[in-house]
Formats: sequence, structure tokens, C-alpha cells
Amino acid sequence: MDRPPPRVAAIAQALIRRRSVTPDDDGALPYLAEILGRAGFACELVSFDAPGLPRIGNLFAKLGAGDPHFVFAGHTDVVPPGPLASWRHDPFAGAIEDGVLYGRGAVDMKGGLAASLAAALAFVAERPFKGAISFLVTGDEEGPAVNGTVKLLEWAKARGEVFDHCVLGEPTSGEKLGDIVKNGRRGSLTGRLTLHGRQGHVAYPHLADNPLRRIGRVCDALYAPALDSGTPHFDASNLEIVTVDVGNHATNVIPGEATLVFNVRFNDLWNAQTLSAELRGRVERALGGAGFTLAFEPSNADAFLTAPGAFTDLVANSIQDVMGIRPAFKTNGGTSDARFIKNHCPVIEFGPVGKTMHAIDERVPVAELETLERIYRRVLERYFA
Repeated sequence: MDRPPPRVAAIAQALIRRRSVTPDDDGALPYLAEILGRAGFACELVSFDAPGLPRIGNLFAKLGAGDPHFVFAGHTDVVPPGPLASWRHDPFAGAIEDGVLYGRGAVDMKGGLAASLAAALAFVAERPFKGAISFLVTGDEEGPAVNGTVKLLEWAKARGEVFDHCVLGEPTSGEKLGDIVKNGRRGSLTGRLTLHGRQGHVAYPHLADNPLRRIGRVCDALYAPALDSGTPHFDASNLEIVTVDVGNHATNVIPGEATLVFNVRFNDLWNAQTLSAELRGRVERALGGAGFTLAFEPSNADAFLTAPGAFTDLVANSIQDVMGIRPAFKTNGGTSDARFIKNHCPVIEFGPVGKTMHAIDERVPVAELETLERIYRRVLERYFA
């Protein structure tokens, strides 16, 4: 390197100042490629597209060769900021007030990404190591997640890249940095159930068939009995009905259709296929011969687990070295790109406290990012020891 590596706060600020709301990048990925390239990483910006979806940029950067091959993964895209007037600071200014960094992505996940970059840059600047360190960074995690990490991994595999372990810097900590590490995630399945009836006048119910009369039976069947009681590493699977709609704006019309949408967060007792079959069977038994249509959205989010072992111990020991606490390993929360990475190598997620992610005034203490950088650096030291 021809200059000292940038500090974590400076990297995070620079990323936040790129208005990279999915699918826009606003120069975030080229910025990362520039600073990694100065450190000797071979960087490639690659884009993918799909019918009906925007073209998305991604970054693959690698330093070193051979085994072991360690990967930091992340995303530069963020969700929209919401009403700007509600923010304490411009969500894309990267303002620091009283030691706290404000901005969209400060927590999810430009802060964690900045900490992994700062850690890697400091590590490679200080010592030689045997093996390789790579970065897999996408601009399509908060969106459809079609032209991002899943395709970048296949692109890298086609080039002969083999990854051994990965840390994804999503915001996993709960109350204090280092208290929670995610070594798995539940699956997600969304279903759309339409009950078919016959529209008519409320004064002549014998000429109509109100599908809303069957809503109660269907809800009871979806909710009970419980799908399961959980497994050693996962909570019980949970189904929630999120909306019921008939599109009826008149009070004297019996609707002809009623649609309800539900989402299930499921554990490793199920996959999308077996769970779909279970729920379809429940609906059929509840409705008997009544007409319905049940469609499930395509799911690329089955449950997965990175089993406790040497790699999870290494991460836990690194956290304990820096923080003096032993993290809990959990599998709750939403989905992430770890669901794609797990098909290529063991992956864990570990990053900042997530209380303000996706919120107005999303923010993270700079000291927390600096500590996270030290933990990531300790992970690298132990990994390449």
C-alpha cells in the first residue's frame, strides 16, 4: 500500500454518502474497489440482469491464493430513507454527532462492511499470510436478490474459486456488540389463498355465496395445530396471516372472492416443498369442496444451519478476546444473503447492534464500529495463524 489504510469511520461515511437505494449504486461499489485495489486486491466489478429486473452491480475482490480462503461478504444497497424531514440529519450525509454516525445503512450494513474492510486492510498491511482473503459485495440484497450474491457466487465458482469460510457483517448483535452471532436462519414462505364464491345482493343471500363465511375455518386450519415445537437450534415455525382483502367498497354487495396472504418463518424440519404440501392439505380439509386457489411465491430461502464446530468457536473466541463476553448463537430473525453463501461454504453472520436498522435516524456509535473492526481483525489473526 502506498498510504495508511482508511479508518473505519471514514469508510462508513463514504459509503453512506453514496445514495445506493436498491437498485441504484451511486458509486459505492467502485469506491470499495478503489480502496481494496490500492491494498493489492484484484478487484472485478461484474453486473447481472434478468428479465423484468434492473441490472445490478457486484464486486469480487481477492488477495492471495490457495488455502485457506476466507471471505467477507456484504451489501452496499439500502432501503429507502422514508420522510427526510423526520431525520435528525440528512440520511445520506454521514454525519457524526457526539460520536454517533447517522445515516441510511449505518447499521444495515454499510457499518459492518466498513469494519470488515478496515480490518482486512490493516491485517494485510502488517503481515504476510498463507491463503487468500476475498470480498463478495452486492448491490441487490434489500431488493429481489436475484442479480446479486447468488449469481456472484456462481460466477466465482465458474472461475475456479473455492471458499472455505465466510463472515457476513449483518447487524446481529442485540443489546451489546458481540452478544449474538447468527449461525443459521429460518426459511421463509409466502402463500396467497383466494376463496371463490358468488357475488350478489345482501338482500338476496340465497342467490350468492359469501366466501368470507369460510375465512374463520381457513384461519383456524392454518394456525392449528402448531407446525412444530422447534428443534435444538431453531425456534418453532410460525405462520402469520398478514392481510385479508375482498376489494369491496359497497355495503350491500356480497363479495365474490376473498384473498388472504400469509407468511411462514420455518425451521429445519421443513423445506418450501414439504411445507407447501402441508398447508395445502390443511386448506383442502378445511374447505371441503369449496372453491379456492392457493399459490405460493417462489422461495429461495430454506432454513439452514452452520453447525457448531471449529469455525463457530474461532469467531466466538475472537469476540471473547476483544469484548470479554461469550456470544450466543441464534438462528432467528429475517433472511439474508447467507442463504446463498451456505451452498458454497460455512457462513456465520456477525455485526453491529441492530436496533435502528431500517429505521428513521439509523445510527451506530463510531466506537462500536472500531471495536467491530478489532474483532474482525482478531478473526483473521486466528484464522491465518
